[in-house]
Amino acid sequence: MGSRRWSHGVRLGAPGSRTTRLELFYDLVFVFAFFNVTTLTSQQPTVSNLLRCLLVLGLLWWCWTGFAGLGNVVRADQGLLPVVGFLTLTATFLLALTMPGAFNDRPGGLNGPLVFVSCYFLVRACQLAVLGVVARGDPARWRQWRRLVLLPATATALLIVSALLPRRIAEDGTATALQLTLWTVALLVEYVAGVRLGGAYWEVVSAGHWAERHALMVLIALGESIIALGVGPNFVTGLPLTWPVVIAAALGIVVVSVLWWAYFDTLALALEQALHRSRDPVARARLARDAYTYLHLPIVAGVIFFALGLKDLLAEVADPGTPEWGLPLGGYWVLVLYGGVSLYLLSLVACGLRAVRVLRWPPVLAVLALGALAPLGAQVPEVGALTLLALVCVALVVVETRGQGRRRHRVRQLALEEEEAAETEQSRWRHEHL
Repeated sequence: MGSRRWSHGVRLGAPGSRTTRLELFYDLVFVFAFFNVTTLTSQQPTVSNLLRCLLVLGLLWWCWTGFAGLGNVVRADQGLLPVVGFLTLTATFLLALTMPGAFNDRPGGLNGPLVFVSCYFLVRACQLAVLGVVARGDPARWRQWRRLVLLPATATALLIVSALLPRRIAEDGTATALQLTLWTVALLVEYVAGVRLGGAYWEVVSAGHWAERHALMVLIALGESIIALGVGPNFVTGLPLTWPVVIAAALGIVVVSVLWWAYFDTLALALEQALHRSRDPVARARLARDAYTYLHLPIVAGVIFFALGLKDLLAEVADPGTPEWGLPLGGYWVLVLYGGVSLYLLSLVACGLRAVRVLRWPPVLAVLALGALAPLGAQVPEVGALTLLALVCVALVVVETRGQGRRRHRVRQLALEEEEAAETEQSRWRHEHL
């Protein structure tokens, strides 16, 4: 029994394992890094900078999902794993700090792009090192692991080439295109080749842990958007709290609440139940990869871009130098604000379609409504644009909740029964052993 539970200093995971407090601690730093990608576009809101945000977010997400997968195979708070986790935590935090200079080195100090690439490689190397320890007893897995090691090395080499391109790259269209191409290829190496070569590691030992890790990441991201909502108007610096600011803040909370409801009321429960029902290891691994690793990335990206748009909106509404209800939102910020919510909702639709084979029409209709309202939202004052967004979101929740009927009741009742059964078993164990 002991040899199965322990492997070279790491404790193997079990089918019933759940997220540890240590993993939650790590997630706080990852979410900080996720939201810090907006520094790449907040000062210069351009389409190319928005693309840079997405590329950095894609690499960060691959680092996080690798860590989530690692915590599913081995226990993150046992053996050597806490040491690996703290090292990953440090590298991720430094990576987030260097993010504003991830593409262009700033004068003074260390080379920003090279520091960013080094931190990225360190995070990936830590993950693969633990997987290598686990794989050493299995010759087939060991051969697979040796091929996997080439992927972060290749991606890092591409990013180093990008970092060594001439300075003042923003003024050279050709160099910028080359830089973005190198980053895109590096991302494809990790996502596409990583999936094809890493089939042996797409293993979900605990469906509950895997679903909970991703659901908690969405929850923390939504919480971070509320922090952005409060920090955006610079209340701490003493700007006046006016009625337009109060209304805009309340509308922002309404939209965040709707985003929470759209995911957690039924969908998150249904996704986890579908993962539990998938008994075949290969089918379960594919479902986990598609519905969580791939489709939860745009979910988090949607939250991040909504928070970016909301933070900028409230900052301007709170500024005494702008009109009382804000300036016209404009095409770029409509794309960020409305597009972020639309991306979030469409990703939820895709998750439901992949996992439970149900097409949720209300979110699709809400996205179409936002697309139709976008030209108007770009022209009206910012609080007016946010009001239109909140009205569409509230209508979505009302229509979808009323329309789900028996399916919603069945999913929620099953989740409640599982929770009560787990509580009963835990109470019995504590009564006997504590």
